[in-house]
Amino acid sequence: MPWTLRLTLALLGGVALWLAFPGHDLWPLAPVGVGALALATAGARVWVGLVAGFLLGLAWYTPMFVWAGTYAGVMPWLAMSVASALYPAALGGLLALLQRSGAVRPVVGAAAWVLMEYARSVTPFGGFPWARLGFSQADSPLLGVAGLVAVTGLGFAVALVGGLLARAAQLGLAPRSTRSLPRAALLAATAVVLTLAPAALPRPTDGAPLDVAAVQGDLPAEFTRTLSAERGTMLERYTSMTEELAADVSSGSKERPDLVIWPEGASDQDPLAPAGGPATVDRMMTGVDALGVPVVLGAVSYGDGEVPRNMVLELQPGEGVDDTYQKVYLAPFGERMPLRPLVRHLSEWVDRIPDWEAGTEPGVMDVRLADGRDVRLGLGICFEIVVDPAVRDVVAGGAELLVVPTSNAWFGEGDQAAQHIAASRVRAVEYGRSVVHISNVGISGLISPDGTVHEPTELFTQALLRGELPLRSEQTPAFSAGPWVVPVAAVVVLVGLLVGRREHAG
Repeated sequence: MPWTLRLTLALLGGVALWLAFPGHDLWPLAPVGVGALALATAGARVWVGLVAGFLLGLAWYTPMFVWAGTYAGVMPWLAMSVASALYPAALGGLLALLQRSGAVRPVVGAAAWVLMEYARSVTPFGGFPWARLGFSQADSPLLGVAGLVAVTGLGFAVALVGGLLARAAQLGLAPRSTRSLPRAALLAATAVVLTLAPAALPRPTDGAPLDVAAVQGDLPAEFTRTLSAERGTMLERYTSMTEELAADVSSGSKERPDLVIWPEGASDQDPLAPAGGPATVDRMMTGVDALGVPVVLGAVSYGDGEVPRNMVLELQPGEGVDDTYQKVYLAPFGERMPLRPLVRHLSEWVDRIPDWEAGTEPGVMDVRLADGRDVRLGLGICFEIVVDPAVRDVVAGGAELLVVPTSNAWFGEGDQAAQHIAASRVRAVEYGRSVVHISNVGISGLISPDGTVHEPTELFTQALLRGELPLRSEQTPAFSAGPWVVPVAAVVVLVGLLVGRREHAG
């Protein structure tokens, strides 16, 4: 195959991967994109594989991450896209080595994808696990695989299906002397079965019901989407909406919920500041006391220090602040600024972003309900929901309900919010937990353990989400099997390299 055709195929594969994710929701194109890179690198020289992978990454990430430049500008968006594309570039070079014989190798190729996605998840500066293959499959029959082998194993399954389709195409389109239509048909049929069969996997949704109310306050029309409203504006919105709910409960028009949740940064005044903190908490407590149920909310707090902390607070009726969680996994270039002197040249926003203080304890929070029950929440603020250790740690800590308070106001009206809630849907199936995904501006939703979204909201609207979600404590197979996927993939790739080298030498 000419190298020009290989690079064109890789570019088209990147476009397919972009279209597979929320915003376009063409999930079957994810295996197609994987298959395109497999074909582009089979029998290719390493440099062609590197370039092919890089072009695939650019065609995938550049349109997908356009939301990153909503306020930060073009240069940070492009820098983020190019840096992300380096990982598929390395993957392309690795695939060229693994497939030097010219035949697509579906299993070792899928294992190589696992390693690439793992590398993106942990490097550099802690990694950015956004846009992993598994997060494109929230509406796919393959989603059930997440409950068996975690989101990492779901990515392997997507890549395996893509590799099988690529090998089928290779066999079916080969010269007549080497063509094997029966084998091509068998591989294609296997890919279809692997895609559809997981729909039959059980996704339990039983559990004690919890009546949850989640508040999406939106932003005032006269303020920008960057939460730059006058201090106290957002807090007023959330307290007022909660007081309205309390009035409806008092009048009998609505039932009292068990728990109310506000999103990240719902309080734009510091509730833990030595000076104004008590007054801020008193303002919050008007709705909490009127409703008579605990409220869990997001807030930025400096406390008595000089460094901001991204926090979740629990307010108990008649008591005030009962518990707190401080975000552990801070987003690089969002809540901390690596390489600040260098990155300063890319955007004027850089020095508006301070280095936040990270927490040290997983986001497990016990909340006492009005009926005397205790519910254990697993908190993942904003992007923490895509960070594997952040979610696994709270499930290991006994979380019965996952809560994802987020803002999304920095990313305009692009696809970021849709991509975000899709990740929460995959996590719901992975760990068999309900998820409350609540944003300041949307998209918000109540997600049952089978990945179904209830009460989904639109972007930049006010909404009160209300529904019963089952509480669950049983562990899915993914909890035990998930951590083994990357090590096993590494062994598969290593063996593949050794075998390929021996065959090439022979």
